[in-house]
Amino acid sequence: MNASVHQKVILITGCSSGFGLLMAARLCQRHRVIATMRHLEKKGPLLQEVQRRGGKVDLKQLDVTDKESIKSTMTEIGAQYGYLDVLINNAGYGIGGFFEDLTEEEIRAQLETNFFGVQNVTRAVIPLMRQRRQGKIINISSVAGFSTLPAFGAYNASKWALEAFSESLRYELHFFGIDVVLIEPGTYKTKIFYENARYAKNFHNETSPYYSMSQLLEKRIKDYVDDLFKDPEEIAICAEKIINAKNPPFRTIPDIESRVMYLARRFLPFRFYSYILQKAIFH
Repeated sequence: MNASVHQKVILITGCSSGFGLLMAARLCQRHRVIATMRHLEKKGPLLQEVQRRGGKVDLKQLDVTDKESIKSTMTEIGAQYGYLDVLINNAGYGIGGFFEDLTEEEIRAQLETNFFGVQNVTRAVIPLMRQRRQGKIINISSVAGFSTLPAFGAYNASKWALEAFSESLRYELHFFGIDVVLIEPGTYKTKIFYENARYAKNFHNETSPYYSMSQLLEKRIKDYVDDLFKDPEEIAICAEKIINAKNPPFRTIPDIESRVMYLARRFLPFRFYSYILQKAIFH
């Protein structure tokens, strides 16, 4: 470890796999990382990766949808560290399904984790940053936060809400020296598309009027993800740069495809943009 690098205390949610695991494993080589996950029995892959890289993490149980779990963990962190430099709100998942195939419970559960879960943890962390008048809150959003797809309405809604909340919170916490930023990754080959994939209760229901479109969309997405060569480590590198930056941008889009999509979504007439998108999916 480079002694000249100031060690920051970093709390990361959702570290059992994917971006959370990679961010924790990378950042713990230079900083004090509190890696959290809902189920500690899933800690194996994280600890193996941390050991491979020669780092060390402080592992804690935290369920972003359980306020008692958050309170207990934050009490431990307060007693052990006394403050936090960085919060990375990473915990989340995506559920696939056309609106009529999704139940109300499935939609609410999506928002509970991806949106209200972020608010729950952030609310508990702010006092530990505000008292020192410094800190960074990094919210892991998605290209789904500025561009929608059919059959991902619940996920899109959670990320669009996260984007609005983050922007508003950025203004509010500026007065206390706390920075709020977004990372908006595109599609990467992680467990969210494989072992951790979630679908609506009626996604594979042959009597659904959306059945044929659901199956086509699922195949298109799987074929696309299988052919991806982008390294998910890019998100960990991006988070590290933001942590080390004095004035990081509010939005960071790590991959080139997503930057192109962002520019197209922003500058093309919506009718033209949506036509291109539908043709790409259902051609």
